[in-house]
Amino acid sequence: MITSLAQIVKHIKGRTPRRLAVACGEDPHTIEAVGRAVAEGLVQAVLTGNRSKIESVARDNKIDPASFEIVDEPDPGKALARAVARIKAGESDFLMKGLIDSSLYIKAIIDKEKGLLAPGKLLSHVSVIQVPSRRKLIVCADAAVIPYPDLEAKVQILNYCLAVARKLGIDRPKAAIICAVEKVNPKMVPTTDAAILSKMADRGQIKDADVDGPLALDVALSAESAEIKGVRSPIAGEADVLLFPSIETGNVFFKACSYLAGGETAAVVAGTDCPCVLTSRSDSEDSKFYSIALGALIS
Repeated sequence: MITSLAQIVKHIKGRTPRRLAVACGEDPHTIEAVGRAVAEGLVQAVLTGNRSKIESVARDNKIDPASFEIVDEPDPGKALARAVARIKAGESDFLMKGLIDSSLYIKAIIDKEKGLLAPGKLLSHVSVIQVPSRRKLIVCADAAVIPYPDLEAKVQILNYCLAVARKLGIDRPKAAIICAVEKVNPKMVPTTDAAILSKMADRGQIKDADVDGPLALDVALSAESAEIKGVRSPIAGEADVLLFPSIETGNVFFKACSYLAGGETAAVVAGTDCPCVLTSRSDSEDSKFYSIALGALIS
């Protein structure tokens, strides 16, 4: 089982590098992360964007621009379209966002004619988080795409998270459906959704996973908290996957791990024809590098 982001890198080293298409790859952290991924043999990269800016930023950060292919396209929208087209043509294995707004990136991915989202699929954001206080990785969703997922959306999002957890070597992931309380309350829709998801897993509608909810975050991550509260759950303290009830809860958890808990993060958009790396423009080079590694692992 992979228990750290560094182990993802170690796991994929030595195999055939995946082909990465970067849209608008003009910012320093993206170029640093891509250059590092190329140097460590994880990917072969093609950056679409303003050639002069890409080359200048690369040299400023002591990265050889010749280490990746550059497709010169100064217009950001056209650069994004050309990167997506590489995926559609089978010329690249996965996609990464550079210096372009996330809403434009997602819009290109879900375009019905030229995008990467298959009919009937839901676009979602899956994060893998490493914090010093835990001995294993946390897979969670959704922190960036779906504001208030309904039950049907939660089923798809949960399955995306479970698929990523299995790529990390967890044969039977433990998933906690996070709510504010542990008791089902008909006036709190997330608790009823959580109970249904748990029962669906019991009956095999969600396969090869232990799913329980509603669970508060402390119970999902701390067996001691579960004992003190008198909550009996096969997930207590051992959650591999956290499914959040809204984008606010997921986003706050994601950023709290990064900025308060000393965490490292990796993130991709799931539900697409290939992994699509989606990080914030302000994310660190390490976060973008680990996101590339995650994309390479699951592509």
